[in-house]
Amino acid sequence: MQAFLQFSPEVQAARAAGKPVVALESTIISHGMPYPQNVQTAREVEQVIRDAGAVPATIALIDGRICVGLADDQLEQLGNATDALKVSRRDLAYVLAEKKLGATTVAATMICAALAGIEVFVTGGIGGVHRGAETSFDISADLQELARTNVAVVCAGVKSILDIGLTLEYLETHGVPVVSVGQPGFPAFFTRESGFNADFQLDTPEQQARFIRTKWQLGLSGGVVVSNPVPAESAMKNEEIDGIIAQALREAAGQGVKGKAVTPFLLARIKDLTGGRSLATNIALVKHNALVGARLAVALHAAAHV
Repeated sequence: MQAFLQFSPEVQAARAAGKPVVALESTIISHGMPYPQNVQTAREVEQVIRDAGAVPATIALIDGRICVGLADDQLEQLGNATDALKVSRRDLAYVLAEKKLGATTVAATMICAALAGIEVFVTGGIGGVHRGAETSFDISADLQELARTNVAVVCAGVKSILDIGLTLEYLETHGVPVVSVGQPGFPAFFTRESGFNADFQLDTPEQQARFIRTKWQLGLSGGVVVSNPVPAESAMKNEEIDGIIAQALREAAGQGVKGKAVTPFLLARIKDLTGGRSLATNIALVKHNALVGARLAVALHAAAHV
């Protein structure tokens, strides 16, 4: 396994010094935002984590290696690539064996983070149960990964393009705790409230770290969802985004968009239909998640060295 891991000098130095490290996905760079905002945002998110006392480790698959921490040229490569594959658990071995360029989803980033000994992973939003899943069986592999892999995932909830109620039910069935920060409500990515509550509200990084450390010390395997709402000044209005998402979903169905292509298609259409405002919200929430994730990583590190 170690033969596949390649640490950047910054991450390698952090490991040697025993500093807290925060994992970041790469699908948001290759499939989640347009160039050049994707690369610029990736760099800014990494800096937020550094400023908060942790070390960022953006993860991608390049030339048969799991790169944990990316150089500037690698970020540019991902940001401009038209052939980067969207990699989940199913795809990891293929992309590594064939030495293809791979951008990691939530599930794949969790796996790679766990292999690298990283306990905290920051993303925009997790995948979930898609609308109509009772007939399509379209359920993100992210949810099953959360049930099996010991990584805390800081996110802004799930996008309301998904069935949020069924997503939370699935997580409950598989014993995945959903924690909220600053409010009892579970956020819906572009908006602060989804109409559903999280399982537990833990506002401070110390509380979150204590809870997560206790869970794992009890031998309760699997991740934790730390749901962190988008800052109020950057949030969109529920009624506006719901109407836009409904239109984008109709267009996706009409064009026969399915599987992995659905989310990138919907995000692009939502960006167009909101005149770019959804992209600004996306960038704001990822940076906010990075701050919360870095503080959690610092607290988890401190809790492990008491």
